[in-house]
Amino acid sequence: MRSEQIFRIIRAYDDPVVRAYCWLRFGILRQRFLDEIGQYLPPTGEVLDLGCGFGLFSLYYASIAPGRFVRGLDLNGRRIAMARHAAARLAIANVAYRQGDARDVGGSGEYGAAYMLDIVHHVPAASVEPLLRRLHGCLAPGAPLLIKDVDARPAWKRWFTWTLDRLMDPWTPVHYWPADELEALLERVGFRVHRHLMVDFHDRVGRDRGLVGHMGASDGDVTRRRGSRAGRGPSV
Repeated sequence: MRSEQIFRIIRAYDDPVVRAYCWLRFGILRQRFLDEIGQYLPPTGEVLDLGCGFGLFSLYYASIAPGRFVRGLDLNGRRIAMARHAAARLAIANVAYRQGDARDVGGSGEYGAAYMLDIVHHVPAASVEPLLRRLHGCLAPGAPLLIKDVDARPAWKRWFTWTLDRLMDPWTPVHYWPADELEALLERVGFRVHRHLMVDFHDRVGRDRGLVGHMGASDGDVTRRRGSRAGRGPSV
């Protein structure tokens, strides 16, 4: 079962704080959200995980599709080291991790998909459009960019995420984009955006929204989770 794979990944981290964070992250997203995001990732080829952190999601998506190769990029060298250690402990060979800035990512259409899960609000607002334009050049024609992030509303979700961000990285400023503004930016960059709605377990009276954007001439499928956005390709 895929849930058992999640437990294996969490146990691969030695740091109890990281383990607690992983339990919280998977608890927020739940298996259903992982599946909703994963359905847009190709089963083979290269996938880019921007802001991969400890490798939590890249390890999961690599482990369930051996033909998929996930490349993780993160600014934090300590987190990259932990991701590499976890991959080695789990004997997951179809991942690779590199320390670097997502704003410097380069490529010429070699990636079959890319995703940013709760990353955009950590990127300085003025750098988001250049980042999206770079990603547009990295993705193959028709490939998806999935973006899940926190919307400016409702306020209680924004403040919950802010608290979690402060616990894990107290010095990095954050900017929570209104969903409509981010969607307009994605379209301006050249992504075709599709909105995907899901019932939100944490907000029973509302709905979870995600955005997915595709490159090239193909239809974009953007899933926006309430508090989430997506760029090229699908996003949950």
